[in-house]
Amino acid sequence: MSHILVVEDETIIRQSVRRLLERHGHQIADVDSIDKAKSLDPSSFDLVISDLRLPGGNGTDLIALARPTPVLIMTSYASLRSAVDAMKMGAVDYIAKPFDHDEMVNTVTAILQRDISESNTNAEDDAPDVSAETDDTKSGIIGSSDAMQILFRKIAKVAPTDATVLIQGESGTGKELVAKALHRQSRRAKCALISVNCAAIPETLIESELFGHEKGAFTGATALRQGLVEAADGGTLFLDEIGELPLEAQARLLRVLQEGEIRRVGSVQSQQVDVRLIAATHRNLRELSRKGEFREDLYYRLNVLELHLPPLRARGDDVIEIAESLLKRVAERMNVAGMKFSTSALEAIATHQWPGNVRELENAIERSVILADDNIITAELLDISPPADRYLSHALKENWSNETADYNLADNADSSSIYKQHSSKADFSSNSSDSNTSGQTNNMDTQQGELSLDDYFMHFVLENESTMNETELASKLGISRKSLWERRQRIGIPRKKGSK
Repeated sequence: MSHILVVEDETIIRQSVRRLLERHGHQIADVDSIDKAKSLDPSSFDLVISDLRLPGGNGTDLIALARPTPVLIMTSYASLRSAVDAMKMGAVDYIAKPFDHDEMVNTVTAILQRDISESNTNAEDDAPDVSAETDDTKSGIIGSSDAMQILFRKIAKVAPTDATVLIQGESGTGKELVAKALHRQSRRAKCALISVNCAAIPETLIESELFGHEKGAFTGATALRQGLVEAADGGTLFLDEIGELPLEAQARLLRVLQEGEIRRVGSVQSQQVDVRLIAATHRNLRELSRKGEFREDLYYRLNVLELHLPPLRARGDDVIEIAESLLKRVAERMNVAGMKFSTSALEAIATHQWPGNVRELENAIERSVILADDNIITAELLDISPPADRYLSHALKENWSNETADYNLADNADSSSIYKQHSSKADFSSNSSDSNTSGQTNNMDTQQGELSLDDYFMHFVLENESTMNETELASKLGISRKSLWERRQRIGIPRKKGSK
C-alpha cells in the first residue's frame, strides 16, 4: 500500500482525488495549503500530488522539501510554460485539470512503479557506477529550450511502451539520438538497437539487407544471410529516412508490423520476430502517400506516436550550449587544450540560420579547430555564410518568423496556405510588387532594406538556385514544392535547365 499526500485547496477536487486513489488501494493524507503540507514532512510519503497554485506558495515549493519523494503537479492553468517550468524544477510529471480518473490512476501507478524499480536497481548496486552517474539519459541530446523540454517529457512517456514511433525533423537535427534515447529508456534496453539508413542502401539490396535471404535466392547469394530485422529480434529497429524505402520493401515491413513475422528473400517459410520499430524521416510521409510514393496503410501503422524534433534555428539559446559542448568534444578528440569561442563567433553562431542543423554546426566547429592558429575560435574561422534573410526589413523578418512558427506548431497545417497568407498581406513595404512589375525587381535598391515578400522570394531564389535543388529552396523558404512552383510561375522565374 502506497502512502500519498494530496495538497489541494479546492475541497471538491481534493476529496475526489482522495476517494479515487483510496478505491485503488492507496493510503491518502490530504491538506489544503503549503504550510500544512510542510508540517506533515512530504519526504515521508511515497508520492506527493500537489496543485500548482496554493495558499502560501506554489506546489513546486514542495519539490525540494519532498526529495527523494516524487511530486506530481496538478494545474488548471492552460499554460504550457507553467507545466514546463514545474518539470524543470524537478516535478516527476504534471496532469491538467479537469483530469480523467483513469488518467490520474494510470499516472500515479506509473510513477510509483518507476520509483520502486529505481529503488530496487539502486539497492542491487554494491558500489556506485561512475559511468552510469555521468551518463546522459537523453543519449547526448542537449537542450534547455521549452521545445526540447517538451520533447524530453514525451520521450520519457513513450519509451517504456512498445508503440511504434515516427520521428520527424530536418536533416541533422539528431533523430538518431532520439531513437537511442527511446531505446535506452525502454524495457528492451539490454537488447540490440539496430540502426538502418534506408537512403544509404541500394534499392536492389534493401529487401535482402532488411529481411535476409536464403542461399541461392539470387546471383551472388552464396550463403544464408540473416536480415537486420531478424538481428533486432527482442530489441529495437531504427529505420532512418524511411521515406526512401521502396514500395516492395514497404509491403514486407507492413507485414512485420501487422503480423510480427518476416520471410527471407527466396524462402517459403515465415518466422516470428519481436521487434519495436522506430522510424525517422525529414520528408512529409502524408504527402508522399497521397502521391502514391509511400503506402498509406504503412504510414498509419508508423504514425502511432509522432515526435517532432525542432530545427536548431527554433531552439533559442540551445545553439550556444550545443556549440560549447561540440567544441569541447572536438578539441579533446584532436588533443587541443583550452579552445574557446570569441565574442564575435558566439554572435555569429547565435544569428546563423543553420539549415544543416547540428551536423552543419559540428562541421563548422571541427573545421575551425583544425584551422585555428591559437586557442580562440573566431567568426572568420567558422566561415558561416550570411543568413538568407539579410535583405529583409526587421518588421518583415518578425512577421515571417511569427507565421513560420505558427506553421511549425500546426501539425496538420498546409505549408502552401501559410505561405499564401504572407503573400496576401499588404503594405509590408513601399516596394510591393505584382506579377506585372516583377521583372523590374532585379534592379531594386537593396540598400533601402525594405523588400516585399515577392522581392525577397525573387532575390533568394535567383541567388541560391544554382546551389540548392527545389526541395531545399522550398524548405528554406518554409513552403511546399508546389507553392514554390506556383510562385515561380506567377512572378516569372523559370527553373534553370538541368536543375533538380
